[in-house]
Amino acid sequence: MTFRAPVRDIAFALNVAGHGDLVETSFPDLDADTVTAVLEAAGAFTTGVLAPLNWTGDQEGARHADNKVTAAPGFADAYRAFAQQGWNSLAAEPEHGGQGLPKAMELAVFEMVHAANMAFGLCPMLTQAAIEALTLHGTERQKRLVLPRLVSGEWTGTMNLTEPQAGSDLAALTTRAEPDGNGGYRLYGQKIFITWGDHDAADNICHLVLARLPNAPPGVKGISLFLATKRAVLDDGALGEANGLWAASIEHKLGIHASPTCVMMFEGAKAELVGELNQGLAHMFVMMNAARLQVGVEGVGIAERAFQQALAYAQDRTQGKSAWGGASPAPIYDHPDVRRTLMLMKAKIEAARGICFMTGVLADQARLAPDPAARASAKARQELLTPIAKAWSTDVGVEVASLGVQVHGGMGFIEETGAAQHYRDARIGPIYEGTNGIQALDLAGRKLGMAEGAVMDALCAEMAMTAETLAARQDLAEAGQRLAEGVRALEAATDWLLNNRGTPSAAGATPYLKLAGDVIGGFVLGRQALAASGSDDPWMQARLPLARLYAGQVLAGAPGLVAAVTQGAADLEAVSAAALAG
Repeated sequence: MTFRAPVRDIAFALNVAGHGDLVETSFPDLDADTVTAVLEAAGAFTTGVLAPLNWTGDQEGARHADNKVTAAPGFADAYRAFAQQGWNSLAAEPEHGGQGLPKAMELAVFEMVHAANMAFGLCPMLTQAAIEALTLHGTERQKRLVLPRLVSGEWTGTMNLTEPQAGSDLAALTTRAEPDGNGGYRLYGQKIFITWGDHDAADNICHLVLARLPNAPPGVKGISLFLATKRAVLDDGALGEANGLWAASIEHKLGIHASPTCVMMFEGAKAELVGELNQGLAHMFVMMNAARLQVGVEGVGIAERAFQQALAYAQDRTQGKSAWGGASPAPIYDHPDVRRTLMLMKAKIEAARGICFMTGVLADQARLAPDPAARASAKARQELLTPIAKAWSTDVGVEVASLGVQVHGGMGFIEETGAAQHYRDARIGPIYEGTNGIQALDLAGRKLGMAEGAVMDALCAEMAMTAETLAARQDLAEAGQRLAEGVRALEAATDWLLNNRGTPSAAGATPYLKLAGDVIGGFVLGRQALAASGSDDPWMQARLPLARLYAGQVLAGAPGLVAAVTQGAADLEAVSAAALAG
């Protein structure tokens, strides 16, 4: 169950995603040597400090007693080391104590964190989302007293959305906020599934809570966002008394056992308004969109961890004869289907990594590009790619972790090998921060409708050009042909969705997202193969067969997905639940 942070893979994927150009144009004080040093230091920390806690954290988990949560053994010390070394502040604004590095670099570091210890990574991941929300919508007091401590990692942040009767339907939430007569509010209600809602790893926890005032409009239009801290924050920044909120319990989950998923009770908890009244959902979406990209990276990380373990096992486990000669019994890596499985796992990881990093680079360009048109273009493509990065990458996380169990055979089903933990941990990714079905609806609806499909059209045109470049090369011609076919399939599916909005497009949304992810993943691998072309380094040379394998195993199926997208909803409407039950 050893882990090695994939620093070289990450650095390569960043550069192909455009990070080098981004640094040159928008971060003049940052050079390639510093980028390399940051990634290598992150690799050392995640490999040496976080990875060894992954198995014990899963086995022992967080503990709850007397309405308080104790982190899994070793986690509190590891978190304090994480914060002290500055890993929490990478991309935050310098005016709030951050280092001002690119968002894409932060994503790269967090991929290593999630790969080393996914349950640990969820804590600073939610803090990053809280930082983004307060940076944009916090009051001057919140930016002065709270934001710097979140940036430093001295305090941690959470999102409080879900209630027992209100899952994804936030219009149904009932947590109420009552004015206290002094400019503040008191919160009353219950929130569930609150990741790292309580723990002993930091001095204070900053809860961002959705609630409604007694006279607020019904539905989502009456939701406001509030900040309620575990301990009061006095005007001089010192910590005061405990607030009226606590963890009533922690959930017993399929995986991520070391991440305390709390039921939070608010009984007159003191709170401050964040942003404007009745605009809470819009403000919270700042957190959710930041977390969605982070969850996509989380899918990449857990897939990487599962792949590394499966590859090591395949080289150690001997059985049968090698398909390519050599000793007998041979490592199972020398069996064609096992090697195909491992190469497909690797190719999908690289594709998902590239999609996430591309989206991260676009997020930086949307803030920092030199002219307004470039910023607007980057922002539009970032918004288009975010649901794909989140959903497709977390689906890859589950698939690769499942294949990792398969490579282990029967030993993968035994907990002691650790392969099962990665599969259990990965399964939450497609559920987090808006299920992947919700991401698909967002993509097929609002995101695809931006400029009547022009944003996706521009991406397809760029991918078609890459397909032409690949097809012109003898060693990548088939990959180019398959990518071109995939782009045409994506264009056809896009046109159909734009012409059949409403229920028909909703019915085809999930296969459409898969189609988009599959094709964009092939585009990423094609660009990587072109970047590696001509090198005599075996590690670089491997990028070409990975792109060709992906083209044959994944892109070849893209035209068939068009039928799933365009099937419509008539058959769905025709069959009742009673008919399915029999």
